Amino acid sequence: MTDRHVVRFEPVGIEVEVPEDQTILRAASEQGIMLMHGCKEGQCAACKSFVLEGEDIELEKYSTFALPDYEKDEGFTLLCRAHAYEDLTIELLNYDEEMIRSGLPIKEAVTEVVEIDAVTHDLRRLVLRLVEPTDLTFFPGQYVDIAVPGTDATRSFSMANTSTRDGGLLEFVIKVYPGGLFSEHLDTTLKVGDRLDITGPFGVFTLREGHKADLVFVGGGAGMAPILSLVRSMAERGDERKATFYYGARTAADLCFEDELREMERRLPGFTYRPALSEPVAAQPWDGEVGMVTDIVKRYEADLSGAHAYVCGPPPMVEAAMTLLAALGVEDKRIYYDKFTTTGETESS
Repeated sequence: MTDRHVVRFEPVGIEVEVPEDQTILRAASEQGIMLMHGCKEGQCAACKSFVLEGEDIELEKYSTFALPDYEKDEGFTLLCRAHAYEDLTIELLNYDEEMIRSGLPIKEAVTEVVEIDAVTHDLRRLVLRLVEPTDLTFFPGQYVDIAVPGTDATRSFSMANTSTRDGGLLEFVIKVYPGGLFSEHLDTTLKVGDRLDITGPFGVFTLREGHKADLVFVGGGAGMAPILSLVRSMAERGDERKATFYYGARTAADLCFEDELREMERRLPGFTYRPALSEPVAAQPWDGEVGMVTDIVKRYEADLSGAHAYVCGPPPMVEAAMTLLAALGVEDKRIYYDKFTTTGETESS
């Protein structure tokens, strides 16, 4: 049996036992502690923290863009890649006290493919039915890891639905990348009736309860999935807060779930769906917004002080949106984001 060590998180005063063969982030998640994180691959820096006490830490492969060598030398670490080999005290730099103790138990489950639909030329809607167990509790906006058949790898995908109460279903919107380890398999090999192993839920891209703040959603590509889950949950609860969903696509043919989102506008008096096309084409009539999605946000929003913002999509869009939202007055701690990796080798959505 692998040795275990106590890791204490400050300033929240929470302790967890971490086996040496697990990352600190994974061990905390399994114990219901929802630490801030994004990619789980050492690329996005969302889980970057500072080691206050202890030195014996080993990091799995990570990007030096997320953790430059000089920061590592100063004592910073990435919880998603860090293995503890002694007791540690770690200062959380990016955390949400409302969420940190509200974690749900992580489960391993077997699922069966029930639907695969092309919603655009490069986005696929995948629906899985839970086989064992038949139910998985998750917060809207969270994701699971799907095991890639025939490999030891997993890929992370956000649920687009809100629960598994109705038939034990999980819905995903997945972008197909050339050479993508899972998405190419999805597009060329996977079929209805096949089984897939999943693990989850993970993630903190969830609506904070008890707030009446205005909401701003900014998405692109497969970033549709977790935001759609959040909007659907608002509709189910009759949430009347002012909320605007800015969604960026290249052409009209790259838009999806249009009818449902327009219906959401009718059901939710405070909700507005505002898609924008960066490269509209004459053959696809369009009378909506034209430009980069961040340009459209800037056009309509002058002051977002007090608002909560949720950003999900390709890294360049996420980076640009976060900078803009901060400039418009959103507090850094109220900008929640999922930054999808976009290479075929490390796809995530």
